Amino acid sequence: MNTHGVRGGLKVESYCDTPQVLASLPQLFLEKNGIYEAHKVTKASVGGGRVLLFFADVTDLDGALRFKGKTVYARREDIPLADGAYFIADLIGLPMTDADTGRVYGEIVSVDDMPSSRMYTVKTPDGKEVLFPEIKEFIDRVDVDAGVFVRPIPGFFEEETL
Repeated sequence: MNTHGVRGGLKVESYCDTPQVLASLPQLFLEKNGIYEAHKVTKASVGGGRVLLFFADVTDLDGALRFKGKTVYARREDIPLADGAYFIADLIGLPMTDADTGRVYGEIVSVDDMPSSRMYTVKTPDGKEVLFPEIKEFIDRVDVDAGVFVRPIPGFFEEETL
């Protein structure tokens, strides 16, 4: 985040699906020493892919400066999800399973946005980490209760032979 103007405005980069989602939230939180303090959003707009927002308790540049470079957080229940949508965080710890054979390739340990596609890091049973791209041809379905079901091309999870 960065400041905007002298009336306490904040320019915020959104990690939501769209900046409009962040702009619609009634409050955001700032973490300080493990405690999340709530800040009521009084005004928010979207421009240039970023969100310009104002908090009720931040009315000048000095007040806004304490937010510069910080990350703000939202409550899960405040973020609207369409049917079938899920939070990326809900994928961590899920098994990655072959959609056709039922073979479990490993556990998803991270999900990262890359320029070409989102990448899953899968820890295999033998402790190796494999990067798996989120490409529609490879992903059969995502079920946050059961796992991510895939159809990988040969070589993604094959055992090495000498």
